[in-house]
Amino acid sequence: MDERQIEAEGACFRYRINAEKAELTRCEGCDVRTGVPARIEGYPVKSIGRKAFLGRKDLYAVMLPESIEEIGDWAFANCTGLAEVSFPDREVRFGRGVFKNCGNLKRIVVREEGRKEKHYGEPELLAATATLLDAYYLLDLPAAGSPEWLGKWDHKLSAVLRTSDQEGYISQSVYGEEDYIGTDLEEYISERRKEKVRLAFLRLLHPRGLAPALQEELETLLRGLTRGCGGGEAWQVLLGEYGGDREYYRLFSEISCINADNFDGILQDIGENFPEMKAFFLKSQEERHGAEDFFQGLEL
Repeated sequence: MDERQIEAEGACFRYRINAEKAELTRCEGCDVRTGVPARIEGYPVKSIGRKAFLGRKDLYAVMLPESIEEIGDWAFANCTGLAEVSFPDREVRFGRGVFKNCGNLKRIVVREEGRKEKHYGEPELLAATATLLDAYYLLDLPAAGSPEWLGKWDHKLSAVLRTSDQEGYISQSVYGEEDYIGTDLEEYISERRKEKVRLAFLRLLHPRGLAPALQEELETLLRGLTRGCGGGEAWQVLLGEYGGDREYYRLFSEISCINADNFDGILQDIGENFPEMKAFFLKSQEERHGAEDFFQGLEL
């Protein structure tokens, strides 16, 4: 089948026609925000081919048309700037590693007919199935956000939490597998803890359907890895990745990850990098402990 080229929806695509349907085989160049055309030469675009958008680091957001039925292997792999993908509310077949190494993917939106975002679609949790949970079987677009789907999401989350922080270390260090972190055991353990911390933050910030027991487990995990506890990975992730996001540091404060022993150190770590976070922590601690007692014990 001959490949042809078309410019549409802010991008230049290569495509082919087969059995009265179009398949995009390669994105040759695109705008930061790009859409995939619904029809080419009068034929519906049904699939995105294998590695079609591979390595498009300039791509930030993409909208797939109502006609889409299949996304091929590694179609968006290594799109390191990709933050949001919008799908129609329908069954879509996903190949292997569709969003592999898309660490900045924050939202997979499921939209109702037209462009309206589906209510209770849980786009942040849906994106995490590919980026944090490695659970592509949860990329069930019509079911996303339903009680059954949330139950499956939390079941996978619980399995991750129960996994030993050392699991996989031998194969990583000896065999040099693809997601190799390093030969240092402490570094490996710390990275695994950070993965759990990211999931805990995310689920607590999107708590619909979250069982109280699992909520407590997630909060306990973050408190046990705050500054001065364990390896301090919860604080490291917050400061290094979410320092400018009020919802994250509000949660950190509300679940008592800040205490009398670590408060001064937290302020020192923040320095001048995140003034709004520092101001929030100062105010929240003042309100919690009372202005007089709080400022008597505060050393800056």
